Amino acid sequence: MDGAGPVYLVGPTGVGKTATALALAERLPIEIVSADSMQVYRELDILSAKPTADDRARVPHHLIDILDVTEPFSAAEFRRLAEAAIVSIERRGKRALVVGGTGLYIRALADGLFDGPDASRDVRQRLLDEAEAKGTDHLHARLTEVDPAAAGKIARHDLRRIVRALEVYETTGRPISAQQTEWAEPKACLMLGLRLPRATLYARINARVDAMFEAGAVEEVERLVAAGIQQGSTAMQAIGVREITAYLRGDTTLDEAKRRIKTQTRRYAKRQLTWFRKDPRIVWYDVADDGGHVAALAKVLAG
Repeated sequence: MDGAGPVYLVGPTGVGKTATALALAERLPIEIVSADSMQVYRELDILSAKPTADDRARVPHHLIDILDVTEPFSAAEFRRLAEAAIVSIERRGKRALVVGGTGLYIRALADGLFDGPDASRDVRQRLLDEAEAKGTDHLHARLTEVDPAAAGKIARHDLRRIVRALEVYETTGRPISAQQTEWAEPKACLMLGLRLPRATLYARINARVDAMFEAGAVEEVERLVAAGIQQGSTAMQAIGVREITAYLRGDTTLDEAKRRIKTQTRRYAKRQLTWFRKDPRIVWYDVADDGGHVAALAKVLAG
């Protein structure tokens, strides 16, 4: 097995990345580095579709359960921690398999990242206060005026990213969308992608959301609220947290919350695919029920 750097296993949510990674780790000397922006949080197990404790006992996982839900996290911080984990894995004579669907994290690790200016506590707090007084839509409308490209990519309810985009604009005088195109040249690396027919993927997503509720998703969000999760925090952006919080406040029904989570998850999967399809380095494999894709991937890794 060639140990020349990490291997990336990417794809949309619900496609089967975790199961595939576990199967590969049982055949080859690899350890898994999670590239998921929500699996870093200890209290966010069900809604992040985190590998189970049994899964993690079978194969070493890194960058899972490292933060409390009240703590922020960023692509730059992910890159720093992932690079350290990869060095540690390689020193043990194994190869790192970076697994996840957070495209920005994958790109940050593979190619470097535009970090932007340091956070301005005063500017950020002023924007958060403005959102509290006038609503997130108000800030999103302002972002549309100064950086329509960023506004088109950021959901109207994603307060954390809206605030960061406005913060960068106010601090530098330049749109964050323009600065985020200032990547280093793409580096040669082994990127493997998993895909399914859209109807099959969406059916899997719907079934997984149902399973999340059966497993205690509502109770998980109750614990997050009790732990002090705040509007605008990184963990608050996990699909399902906002929708279930609205249900707990009595603003919507449980069925409606579940419907919205399914819709948002399907939309997220579509955005992930759009992001990954722009990267010509990714070699795509169709997920097979008989595990044929695992055998094909193992052959590539072993070669």
